[in-house]
Amino acid sequence: MSLGDKSVPTTTSTSTETLKPEPPSSSAKTSVADAKDTTKEKAPPSPTTAKPSSPPNPSSSTRPNGQVEPEASTDEIINMDIFNQILELDDDDTHDFSREMVEEYYTQAAQTFDDMDAALTEKDLVKLSDLGHFLKGSSATLGITHVQSSCEKIQRYGQLRDEEKGIDLNDKQALDLITQLIAQVKVEYSVAEKWMKNWYKEQSDKGPSE
Repeated sequence: MSLGDKSVPTTTSTSTETLKPEPPSSSAKTSVADAKDTTKEKAPPSPTTAKPSSPPNPSSSTRPNGQVEPEASTDEIINMDIFNQILELDDDDTHDFSREMVEEYYTQAAQTFDDMDAALTEKDLVKLSDLGHFLKGSSATLGITHVQSSCEKIQRYGQLRDEEKGIDLNDKQALDLITQLIAQVKVEYSVAEKWMKNWYKEQSDKGPSE
C-alpha cells in the first residue's frame, strides 16, 4: 500500500475566545477629596534647658593647666599628734628648739634628694634603699606622713620587693617605680615644708604671749 492510498485524518481547529477583565466598578474608586487624613500632628519637642555650670570650689586652688587641686587638710600633711609632741619640747613660745629640729630636717631632706638623684643615675638600688630608710625615719620624727610613706616604698623597692602587691621585683621594675616615687616625694616634701615655714612665721608674728 502506498502512502497515497492512505487517508489523512483532518483536524478541526477550535477557536478560543479570549476573556477580557471587566473594568472596575465605580464603587471601587476612591475619590481623593473624600479620603480621610489619618495622620496626627505631633507636638513639637520642648526646648532643652542647658544646666548651669558648677561654680569653682572656693576651697580649691587652680593649677596652670586648669585642673582643680583641692587644698589638703593639715592632718593629711602633718600628723598633728606627733608634731605637738615636738612642740612640747620647746621651753617657751619662741619655739626655738623645735624650729632648729625642723630646719635641720630641711637640710637633711635636700641633701637626701640630691643623693637619690645620683644613686638613680648610677642605678644603685642598695643606696636608694638606704636613703629611703634614712629620710623615712627623720620624716616620721616630725609627723610628715606622706614623705614617710613614700620613702618607705623607696626603701622596699630598693630591696626588690613590692609589699603592697606581695611580689618580688627585677632591677628594671624597681628602678621604674623608684623614679616615679622620687618625683612624687619631692612634691610631698615641698607641701610639708611650706606648711611648716608658714606655721613658724605665724608664731613669730604673734610674738611671745604675756
